Amino acid sequence: MINIIKAVIFDLDGTLLDRDQSVIQFIDNQYQRYHERLNHIPKDTYIRRFIELDTRGYVSKEKVYQTLVKEFKNTNLTCEALLQDYRTQFKHHCIPFPNLHSVLEGLHNKNLRLGLISNGKGQFQMDNVEVLGIKEYFDTILISEWEGMKKPDPKIFQKALHQLNVQSNKSLFVGDHPEKDIQGAQNIGMISVWKRDDYWKNTKAEYIIENLQDLLSVLEELNKG
Repeated sequence: MINIIKAVIFDLDGTLLDRDQSVIQFIDNQYQRYHERLNHIPKDTYIRRFIELDTRGYVSKEKVYQTLVKEFKNTNLTCEALLQDYRTQFKHHCIPFPNLHSVLEGLHNKNLRLGLISNGKGQFQMDNVEVLGIKEYFDTILISEWEGMKKPDPKIFQKALHQLNVQSNKSLFVGDHPEKDIQGAQNIGMISVWKRDDYWKNTKAEYIIENLQDLLSVLEELNKG
C-alpha cells in the first residue's frame, strides 16, 4: 500500500505530554522541597491555587509566582527563586500519555516523516522532549521562542512542512487546542486530528481521537481512501 499521508506533526503539551498530571506532580514536589518555608500554607491550597493561576499553561509563570508570593505573604521565598525552580525541576516530572513511544515507533516504521511544533520557551520545552525520550523520532522540532513565531501563525506550520519536504494536504497535525492546533493547521490545508480534551468544546477537526493509539487507525483509514 502506498501511503497517501507522508508526514505527521504533533503538538507537545496536552498531546504527547500529559501536562495536567505533570503540573500536579511538579507542584506537589515543589511544596515538599520548600516545606520549611511554605508550611504556613496547606499543601492542597498551594497546589490548587497554582493550577488556578496557571490556567493550563496560558499564563506566564512569572505572573503565577508573583501572585502566589503576594497572596500567601511569603517573605522567605521570592518569585524569582520559585520561577527558577520551575524552570529547572519541571522536566523531572514529565508524564507521557499512554502508548507514546509505541505510537511514535509505529509511525517511524511506516516511513512517515515526523515533526513537532510547540508554543513555549525553547530550552524548557526541549528539555521536556528529551526527558520523554522522544527527540530522536522527529525530523524537525520547532519551538515558538526559538522560531520567533507561534501557533496558530501559518508560517510556523509552513516552516515545518518545508523542512519535512511534504505538501500540506499529505500531512496530519495532531493537537489538543481548537484554535492554536486544529484551526491553525486547517488554515494551511493540513488534515487536522484533535486529541480530545474535555476542557474544550465543539472542536471541528477532520478526525477526533481519544488516545494516541487511535492515530494508527486514522492513518489506516486515510491510506485506504
